[in-house]
Amino acid sequence: MNIVRSAFRNPPLLTFLLVALVWIVSSFTLRGFGAYGHLRYLLELAAVIGIVAAGQTLVILMGGIDLSVGAVITVTAILLPLISPAWDPTGLAGIAAALAIATGIGLMNGAGSTYLRVPPIIMTLAMATFLQGLLVIVAGGSAVTVSNPAVILLGQARPLGIPSGIILWLVVAVVVLLLVHRMPIGARFLAVGANPLAARLSGVSVTRSTLIAHTLSGFFAGLAGILVLGMNRQGYVGIGDPYLLTSIAAVVLGGTSILGGRGTYAGTVPGAILLVTATALITVVNASPGWRSIMFGTLILTLLLVSGREARR
Repeated sequence: MNIVRSAFRNPPLLTFLLVALVWIVSSFTLRGFGAYGHLRYLLELAAVIGIVAAGQTLVILMGGIDLSVGAVITVTAILLPLISPAWDPTGLAGIAAALAIATGIGLMNGAGSTYLRVPPIIMTLAMATFLQGLLVIVAGGSAVTVSNPAVILLGQARPLGIPSGIILWLVVAVVVLLLVHRMPIGARFLAVGANPLAARLSGVSVTRSTLIAHTLSGFFAGLAGILVLGMNRQGYVGIGDPYLLTSIAAVVLGGTSILGGRGTYAGTVPGAILLVTATALITVVNASPGWRSIMFGTLILTLLLVSGREARR
């Protein structure tokens, strides 16, 4: 009983318990669901959502939202094979260039929100629309195959039987948790999200904090794009679209307030796993993509209403 009460007071713990419950019940009712290989595959898929949701969490903690993450993933997945220089046998130069582009896009989002005073939701939506049009011009409707050895290694390697994407996610999780809970910038993110005016009057640079949050969001979206490219071995227009909705849903499911000022990446991690698990269960019952979108949309809307009511209280 005490565990249940603590869970309801701690959204990340509640999400973890919900994931465990779903996994246990599904393992007993669905053949093969609880197999190690299947659960490892679910975690590998959740790693992509979790990495892109890392940046999304930082932006939402500040009371904003990044609608360009899907487009940034697509940009990274398409441009990386095109800009990887032939003189670099490791492929690291191409990865660095792609991450620089993704980080630059995030920086432009932050600059537009701060210096031009465009609301983040509008700025990132405009950026996503611009990038989608640019990608259609550059790549058309054709897919781009990757030959970068470092990207292929990231997407396909399994050291000690663990997919490298999961290991990368663990590293990202540790870095983001330290940033939010052990570094001054994390406290500034929460302060700005709770009350921008009070944060500014207390000496917090809202402009710098916004720039950092959006820049990191672009970086993590680019990192997720590289992982997606390595897992699929090709990039194409629209490859990053599914991760926009799921990155927001993972953050909200983890207990982070969509209005900012309250939350933690520790909740986003099980939120990503829960989303992937729900998708797998929907696939088992042969639900159509339309019903899948309806369920995700309904879930996000419900959680948004709950978050808004709690904030008013």
